[in-house]
Amino acid sequence: MTPAPTHPSAPAGGPGTYRDEWGIPHLWAGSADELAFLQGMNVATDRSWQIELERWRSEGRAAEVLGADVVVWDRFARQARLDDTARRCFENLDAATQRWCGHYVAGVNQALADGRRGGPEFEESGSLPEPWHPWTPLGVFLVHHILFSTFPNKLFRAHVARTLGDDAVSLFSIEAPVWSGSNAWAAHGSATTSGLPMIAGDPHRLMELPGVYQQIRLACPEFDAIGFAFPGVPGLPHFAHTGSTAWAITNAMADYQDLFIEELRRVSDFTGERIEARGAEGWEPVVVSSETIRVRDGEAVSVEIIETDRGPVISETPDGGALSLRFPAGVEGRLGFDALLPLLRSRNVSEVEAAFDAWVEPVNSVVAADVHGSVRHFLAGLVPQRNPANRRLPALAFSARHTWDGQYVILPRTEVQQFAVSANDRAAGGGDQVAMEFAPAHRARRIRELLELAPGPLSVDVMQAIHTDTLLGPWPLFRSLLSGLDAGDLSKEAKELRLLLLDWDSLMEAGSHRAAVFAAWRGALVQRLARHSALAPLNEPTGYSPLFGPWLSVASRIGFALETLLIRGSELGISVGVEAAAALEDAALEESMLNGAAWGDRHKLLPVHVLPGPLASSAPTADLSGDTGCVLCTESLPGVDDRSFRGPVARYVWDLADRQNSRWIAPFGASGVPGHKHFADQLPLWTAGELAPVVTDWSLLAKDTP
Repeated sequence: MTPAPTHPSAPAGGPGTYRDEWGIPHLWAGSADELAFLQGMNVATDRSWQIELERWRSEGRAAEVLGADVVVWDRFARQARLDDTARRCFENLDAATQRWCGHYVAGVNQALADGRRGGPEFEESGSLPEPWHPWTPLGVFLVHHILFSTFPNKLFRAHVARTLGDDAVSLFSIEAPVWSGSNAWAAHGSATTSGLPMIAGDPHRLMELPGVYQQIRLACPEFDAIGFAFPGVPGLPHFAHTGSTAWAITNAMADYQDLFIEELRRVSDFTGERIEARGAEGWEPVVVSSETIRVRDGEAVSVEIIETDRGPVISETPDGGALSLRFPAGVEGRLGFDALLPLLRSRNVSEVEAAFDAWVEPVNSVVAADVHGSVRHFLAGLVPQRNPANRRLPALAFSARHTWDGQYVILPRTEVQQFAVSANDRAAGGGDQVAMEFAPAHRARRIRELLELAPGPLSVDVMQAIHTDTLLGPWPLFRSLLSGLDAGDLSKEAKELRLLLLDWDSLMEAGSHRAAVFAAWRGALVQRLARHSALAPLNEPTGYSPLFGPWLSVASRIGFALETLLIRGSELGISVGVEAAAALEDAALEESMLNGAAWGDRHKLLPVHVLPGPLASSAPTADLSGDTGCVLCTESLPGVDDRSFRGPVARYVWDLADRQNSRWIAPFGASGVPGHKHFADQLPLWTAGELAPVVTDWSLLAKDTP
């Protein structure tokens, strides 16, 4: 079965914004440029505070509105030269893409001129939106992704090497679930009820309120695409269905950013004072400037900005040195925005793949399919060729062995004959060719198992159900540990908990008491390991910028690496069995274990709203199923906080046989305005694992009135 490609038909009401029952915007315009203008106007109206906050962050100006607490981010944004990088990347765009992005920004600015950019957050913070620069969307994209890759993990590895010894580094880094949870999978038409492919998935990020993705339809005579946009960024870079093609991405976990340990010196002579950095060929001049961060209700902060030949200096080292950051967008002056228009225009998988040839970072694992039946899996982005040791720890700036040679790794591409599964895992991410660590294979293995064991051809319902699978992937390891304990020395209460767990179905359901028992035991085990004398040196100050605190939290990192530590803890002198038994005793003392509390009582949605006060305190919440080791990856921090602040920030099923058979959902709603009826109206469906139908019939949509 090969349906004819979709040819966009104009709505009877003409150009404008139309909405379905969920308030999701469907935009129609007479050309791609006019559509970009309309998309900019729409996002500036629906998500005004959200996009302005990201704009301030990209320019290192968030402290002007939010105060001293965010100076640490502003300092990093300026030192890393985010705004300058965005400007250079915009200037290097091809003419058509630059014009298209310019129309998007013009739409944002028109919304401001028309008085559409209000909101309670502006009122509460005493701030106002401002006109955008042409390159601001690229800065917004950089803000979302500059910390998305691997370089903060290198800081923690360096801390481990310094405090526990180099041999201990692998105990915290090999296949540890560090900030990963995204899933995407594709089924070839030979495995589906329609005979044409389907794609499904759920990206995993901070549960920001409003959501980090915006459901939207972008239609004009050239193309008609539905998907998820980044508010503040034109097009549909990550997940979309054009009627002829569909694509989805996960983080490939590639290592494409390097940290360099810089040796700096200040030199004075007849020309004045300057700073030099020691490079591979000796001492080199660096570019130095100074900027001032204005702080709401506080003193202004001066920031010295230093750029070496490797990149900008973004942090001190524990011994008072400096760390510079090198990343492809900064080196190339490109982000990948040249891919955005060709993606919207794509009519087959080859065109999707060709569009992604322009992609730079972050490096994505892409699954794509078309109405002709082709399914493809490939990596998109730039991974520099250099010494593999650069992936592990910060490299010495003056060592020629660690420099970039200007070449990039050739990334793998595969024609899919049955299933493609991508879950931040090694097999989907290109393996040792592109990185040193990936997410454990639990999620990828489970998704493939569910696809292969499905009774009969796959339907949209089957694809949808996979999203909410709660089987705990690492449970066999934990169960083996429990089975091996000598129960004779346990208290009566601890014995009862152990028996409950040994008879557990390993489903992390919100209503499950046994899932709560497991979480209590696991959390107590993490806390015990964090206090263990063998790991005590990790609690010493790291010497790095406080911005990287989430990546340097000892208890959090032990929770991430718990599986590895349970297997190899004896290498550090840790008796895992002793600690596991003691953790059972600790869990037995928790009152919630006595009153039959369920997993959802402690595993609740914790949405992140960046403005403190009444708006944040009134954020919606829900009891959640799932866990870090499940396909339903509602991540928490065992031993720190069982609430979930990271999880599926969108879910979708794209049907290539019939786009109107596709489905999607976001955690909250289409509107970014607190109190609006569509601010969080999708949350009940999202929590229940349901998806909303994709509506493409213009006659079923209502047009916005001016």
